[in-house]
Amino acid sequence: MLQDTITKIVKIEARLQNSAALGEEQRAELLSLLAQLKTEITKLSKTHREQAESIASFAEVSATEATRESKNPQTLRHSIGGLQSSVGGFESTHPKLAAVVNRIASVLANMGI
Repeated sequence: MLQDTITKIVKIEARLQNSAALGEEQRAELLSLLAQLKTEITKLSKTHREQAESIASFAEVSATEATRESKNPQTLRHSIGGLQSSVGGFESTHPKLAAVVNRIASVLANMGI
């Protein structure tokens, strides 16, 4: 199951690398945050596999929505909200994970939409 989660993150990385909808600065920041997310999800998956998969899935959907040429702001807001709520119970036990997800959500939300 961990491999499925990592595969989702690799797909996100590829999507970010190939997206014409992102500027170089946004791309670099998101890729850096994604590397941090991969580390934190790997840690989380050892004790909370389903939650780790959920976070990875919401991150994948959020990245897909954010990198579309024709963005739907409502769909992007919904996917970002799902991403943020997926780490809701982990602020105290996994503060780095919560911080990374919140930063990703903030970057995606501030992409001019």
